[in-house]
Amino acid sequence: MYRLVTRLPFFYGWAILFAAGSSMVVRNSAASLTLAVFLYPMSEDLGWSRTLIAGAASLGGLLATVASPVVGWALDRYGARVILTGSVFVLGIATVSLAWATVPIAFYLAYGTARVIFSSPLNIGSSVLVSRWFVRKRGRATGILFSSHSIGMITFPLLAGLVVKYRGWEDAWIVLGVLVWVLALGPVSMLVRQTPESVGLLPDGDLPGETGSEADASAVPEEPSWTLREAMRTPTLWLLALATGSLFLLQSGTNIHQGAYFLDQGLGVGVSAATLSLNAVFTGVGSLFWGWLVDRVPVRYAYAGVALMMAVALALFPMADTTIEALVVASMFGAAVGGILVVPVVAYANYFGRRSLSAIRGVTEPFVSLGQAIGALFSGIIYDVTGSYKDAFIVLAILGFATIAMLLLTRAPTRVGVESMMKG
Repeated sequence: MYRLVTRLPFFYGWAILFAAGSSMVVRNSAASLTLAVFLYPMSEDLGWSRTLIAGAASLGGLLATVASPVVGWALDRYGARVILTGSVFVLGIATVSLAWATVPIAFYLAYGTARVIFSSPLNIGSSVLVSRWFVRKRGRATGILFSSHSIGMITFPLLAGLVVKYRGWEDAWIVLGVLVWVLALGPVSMLVRQTPESVGLLPDGDLPGETGSEADASAVPEEPSWTLREAMRTPTLWLLALATGSLFLLQSGTNIHQGAYFLDQGLGVGVSAATLSLNAVFTGVGSLFWGWLVDRVPVRYAYAGVALMMAVALALFPMADTTIEALVVASMFGAAVGGILVVPVVAYANYFGRRSLSAIRGVTEPFVSLGQAIGALFSGIIYDVTGSYKDAFIVLAILGFATIAMLLLTRAPTRVGVESMMKG
């Protein structure tokens, strides 16, 4: 492997990015936008409430809060290739089995498993892997990674919708599950390597002692190196974790119910589907934009900008009752979702370094999973109680504006004080 990667005409990190990106594409078999396609036909066919169906995503999120610390440890212990390969295989099984999940317990077991894979090993494993292979170009590489997620956000709900229309929702789950194996098993099992140093390379494709113009122009301070124990003693870690969990609560509380909301607004199936597609497209655009921006401005300002865009979009949702308004607000929200995918990943790596990044992400990712679990259930309950999602959007918008202040308080952590606490 060493001879191969050192003789390639390009940096092997781009092959790593491709493999990680394939896993990000297929995780969308359990994404909230994909579930949104199934929400209406399954509720009508099986007589289930929207809260019951959305509750499976909440269950998966809650289970992922327990799984994420273990996943972080396992990524360091067994390597990203083993974890990602096993995760893709299980995700395919869980997705296919949803075709026969016609009782709530079976649906919760299958979708909950898929959602754990979505939220924990595929999310943590792929993003940590890319953060280890790129330092100077971390923002843009992470942006490309999550634009791959956006490709899945576009294609998986679209494909599911077509199969549901012509073959039914049962066949749609089978098609998505098989697609998981076809697209990702090969790349993650054959291409993934843990770090550039493990194959004799340096991050970003730099050479020892390189003094090229790009390296000089893009030079960054010495990379930090925090252990999990040290990082857990900094307020920065918990501010980031809490703010990220809050923003993912907003994302889940909106994405799962977005399609049904615009149907309730009387805009029709075509407009509802178009808003889901634009949401996904602009998530990809937003991923690239925020990845570019976070390499150029302080992380906390970029992240606060993401929160502002998301809060404004949510404030506009209750007023979106025409086709144009629905498309605009869905696009704006999608661009903000791209930011919450990219910016926190870069923030954790930039603030705490690559040394214990898997373990650190494993400890903080439960905030994301918990936020997604609460958000999905919250909006469903508000709808079942009031008959409308508008009150849910208002509450979520207020939480988004509050999160901006939290993000502006984050600073790059310093060892002063942390060392004294550890000595004490």
